[in-house]
Amino acid sequence: MNIREMLKFGALALVMSLLHGCGGNESGEPIATTAKPVQAQSMVLHPELVDVHYISSGTVSADHQVSISSRISGYIRTLTVREGDHVKQGQLLVRVDPVNASQRLVQAEADLADARADLKRYEALYKAHAASKQQLDRVRLRYKVVKSKVAQARNQLGYAEVRSPVNGVVVAKQRSVGDLAAPGAPILTVEDPSSLLVNTYVSERAIGKIHVGDPVDLYITSQDRHVTGRVRQLVDAADAGSHQFLVKVAVKDGTLHSGMFAQVGFTIGQRKVLLIPAAAVVTRADLHGTYIVDSNGIVHYRQVRLGERKGDGRGERFEVLAGLHDGVRIAWQGKPELRSGMKLQDQ
Repeated sequence: MNIREMLKFGALALVMSLLHGCGGNESGEPIATTAKPVQAQSMVLHPELVDVHYISSGTVSADHQVSISSRISGYIRTLTVREGDHVKQGQLLVRVDPVNASQRLVQAEADLADARADLKRYEALYKAHAASKQQLDRVRLRYKVVKSKVAQARNQLGYAEVRSPVNGVVVAKQRSVGDLAAPGAPILTVEDPSSLLVNTYVSERAIGKIHVGDPVDLYITSQDRHVTGRVRQLVDAADAGSHQFLVKVAVKDGTLHSGMFAQVGFTIGQRKVLLIPAAAVVTRADLHGTYIVDSNGIVHYRQVRLGERKGDGRGERFEVLAGLHDGVRIAWQGKPELRSGMKLQDQ
């Protein structure tokens, strides 16, 4: 060994002796020197199967939405509800001034009286052989047509009152009292809150792993809670711009309302991961770690990289992405508090 190698080796030995004397480790904590074994919970890690989730965003909407409109023209004289009001099936919502319909009914009834008089006269003429059968049939046909127009005019007059076809909630009001109602033009929008959907879009790689009837986890951000839905419909055609597929998730929850934002979690498979209890995670300076136990029962701090937080029947646990491996033993909740260098009591 030459002089340069001797100097290099001596310097390295000096550094190692200084580090050992300081008792440091990767966490910067001093190494415990106590010889008394400590009690702690421990477990040997092995890969576990967990669900793989595809997360998307969606919006709550009503499955049944009805646009309320008038079937006749006229000025709105009465509008009994406003946004947010609950309505029942058959309840009067709008009354339209039926001026035109009333005039048509008056004209039709006048035409009917004239046709009825003509029919009686031609029946008498036909009996007296003063009119032909063809003339009588023509007058009878006119009478039937005019009578049908009267019935139609009366029906139109009945459309002056617009009633709710469903039980629901008024979510929009497009017209006000005094506005002109036109056939087919929306006046109100009513939704049935008992049947809701969450509409979301998923990518091409995920759509083949989602099926009608699958349970779906819905996180309602405004309420900070999870509810369960089920896939009701998959739209096979992708959006031309985003190349994503529309998925409709049915949900029944009385506290949800149209327009709410939801995070939608689909289960699209399973994978093997290492999971550690949340209580075993030690956080220092925004870095995560845990204590591992070597073959001699000595505790060492080990930094880890964590993934998703999962909650199940075994409590809150974290997925470990890096820092641990299959078969490693970890420890937590020591008495006294765990520190590197402590010896774990045999269990």
